[in-house]
Amino acid sequence: MSQDGQVQAYIEDLRKRLAINPGCALTHYNLGVALVHQRKWHEAIVEFKEALEQSPTMGEAYVNLGGIYMQLGDMDAAIEVNKKALEIRSEFAIPYGNLGYAYLMKGMLEEAVQMLRKAVSKDPEYIQALSNLGSAYLQMGDLEESIACSKKALEIAPSFAFAHNNLAVAYLEKGDHTKAIEHFEKAAQLGYKVDPELVEELSAYRESKGE
Repeated sequence: MSQDGQVQAYIEDLRKRLAINPGCALTHYNLGVALVHQRKWHEAIVEFKEALEQSPTMGEAYVNLGGIYMQLGDMDAAIEVNKKALEIRSEFAIPYGNLGYAYLMKGMLEEAVQMLRKAVSKDPEYIQALSNLGSAYLQMGDLEESIACSKKALEIAPSFAFAHNNLAVAYLEKGDHTKAIEHFEKAAQLGYKVDPELVEELSAYRESKGE
């Protein structure tokens, strides 16, 4: 049986269990996780909310809800549920990281930096938080901090394309075209969709140098 087939069989088994015991928070939670695997966001939301109805202190359900809302682009809802997650599980790194990302998407850079720094303090190898922190500093014009965060992310995960892209942009802003080209090429090789305008700018620079 394929992995997708196994997930579907697992979902069917969970639904059978819920038909017998509809008040089991853990079963609703597990069903939500399985539905996330299938990218059935709205069905998963229903299950996580039902899990929380049965067990209001299930912080993991709030975290998963936050992740879904970010996938759907609803940053206000993501912020709300991740704050609730932290009320229950203040030691979790992921809600801080999710909050930081949501604030970043809303252009609330100071709030983003605050949350992302907390996420990294909880989990120093949280590469998404490190890279998003690099993005926040980049948007604030703090190139040195942006570069430092992206480098830390790449020390942990050398093939993390987003961090290479952030480094390329930061080096371009600093006027270091050589390093900018190096990291843009690496990001592109790793499958990152590089900004065409920046590619054009770097191509023009290379032509001016006769490369």
